Amino acid sequence: MFSKFDTNTIYDAIVIGTGVSGGWAAKELCEQGLKTLVLERGRMVEHVKDYPTANKEAWDFEFRGASSQEELKKQLKQNRTGFVTHEATRHWFVNDLKHPYNETKRFDWIRGYHVGGRSLTWGRQALRMSNLDFEANKKENIGVDWPIRYNDIEPWYAKVEKYIGVSGENLGLDHLPDGEFLPPMELNCVEESFREEITKHYSDRYLTIGRFANLTGNENHEGRANCIYRNRCMRGCPLGAYFSSNSSTLPAAKRTGNMVLKTNAIVHEIVYDDTKKKATGVKVIDAITNERIEFSAKLIFCCASTVATTSILLQSRSERFPNGLGNDSGELGHNLMDHHFRVGATATSHKFQNKTYKGSRPASFHIPRFQNLKDMEPHPNFLRGYSFQGSASRTNWRRAIKELSYGKDVMKELLKPGPWQIGLTGFGECLPYHENKITLSYYKKDQWGLPTVTFDAEFKENEKAMRKDMKQEAIKMLTAAGFSNVKGYDEGFFPGHAIHEMGTARMGHDPETSILNKNNQIHGIPNVYVTDGACMTSSGNQNPSLTYMALTARAVAHAVNQIKNNHI
Repeated sequence: MFSKFDTNTIYDAIVIGTGVSGGWAAKELCEQGLKTLVLERGRMVEHVKDYPTANKEAWDFEFRGASSQEELKKQLKQNRTGFVTHEATRHWFVNDLKHPYNETKRFDWIRGYHVGGRSLTWGRQALRMSNLDFEANKKENIGVDWPIRYNDIEPWYAKVEKYIGVSGENLGLDHLPDGEFLPPMELNCVEESFREEITKHYSDRYLTIGRFANLTGNENHEGRANCIYRNRCMRGCPLGAYFSSNSSTLPAAKRTGNMVLKTNAIVHEIVYDDTKKKATGVKVIDAITNERIEFSAKLIFCCASTVATTSILLQSRSERFPNGLGNDSGELGHNLMDHHFRVGATATSHKFQNKTYKGSRPASFHIPRFQNLKDMEPHPNFLRGYSFQGSASRTNWRRAIKELSYGKDVMKELLKPGPWQIGLTGFGECLPYHENKITLSYYKKDQWGLPTVTFDAEFKENEKAMRKDMKQEAIKMLTAAGFSNVKGYDEGFFPGHAIHEMGTARMGHDPETSILNKNNQIHGIPNVYVTDGACMTSSGNQNPSLTYMALTARAVAHAVNQIKNNHI
């Protein structure tokens, strides 16, 4: 409880949130000698100890892990995605009834309130953005210009990759920059054949194994072990084989002796001093006791996740900032983005019937963006671009469920691997539309009396046109490669489903059109930094977590320098 904490202490820094950004902020601040209070609104999760389903088999779950109707009601909105229905991972996601939100337009908000946040359940694909992404807004006069370019963030990408451990291979592509990689995971025979066929038929397309934050090779990563291809990452990995805050950055922060971690601490306001023109601390509610307290610090890092951080900033109203902390531009809450996917194609291969594979590789292959690249003819129907992720595998015994057969012959047949199947799923960029936004409802409050979030966002014509191309090109590539039974699909899509929500407190050059400067500081408030997804000025098509971590490490270095030179 808060009464056990010394509330008279003025910490060097406060970090709000413990996900990929918060963990990195905590590590970097603590390693620089700053006494840091890390606040997590959810429960404690200790690495290894608190992964209750990590070693369970399918038969260890009642009903093989399927959720009851009663359980489904508790996560009704999140269950629209299909991500949270299994008992093996259901405990990592919040109860929608206890944590409500509102939708002017449908938005699938996936949340986990616990130490580590979504770093425990992320997809682990770690891709760099490029100047193609950082320059696009300015080139096309959309949104606002990023205040940084690739060279500004490149050293921080390298630092993060080396520390978290990213397996993959370099391709020498300007639009998907190379990185500091551990040995790549292997493609299987069908995927390797597909890669050869793509190279044969296309001069502008490449297939590579995905760049995943799963350890391979012989490097030491402070007690973490290599991936053994269980593909149960979302349950929490006892080996620490994939990067999470719990297995990596938070233990590093703890080892310094400079971190104080407080759980069940709901930050709802950053306190601003009109005289000092700085933030002085945060107001917090204990999620268990409802006790309210204020913690003080010289420096504040907002890493609560895109929506949560923006909600805190909107609630942080004062005489100087009546519309939310740092919101002189009126852009706070606007320009909400997410990637769109669930579109592509599937096919069957009749080759390699005498081959199979071992283990369950926790990585897909990746086909980088190939539309609207620099120095190429722009696509007539849409701006920006998309990439593909996919995999090939042999079907299992479930293929017999629809068969009207029985007896020894069918049993013998089902002991053999089934046909090879392959699938491609596109991941497309969403433009930063001002009207895509989140707001706060002070009429509908949560159990702690705090305003709830309302989403009003949708994909528009550019994304819809892009989806048509994603489907068509997936079909073309599989057909050209000689696969049979090629079928395109578009399962429809709503923002939030990719779990890559970003924007709403964007970086920019001008305080009149953006919230943050090039160092992730709020314009005019030098001691408040925002380094989670809220800071993004455009979305790119790449999975964004690596960029969040790199921006966080970069911002901490700037903040520490400012403190040492008495500028904060």
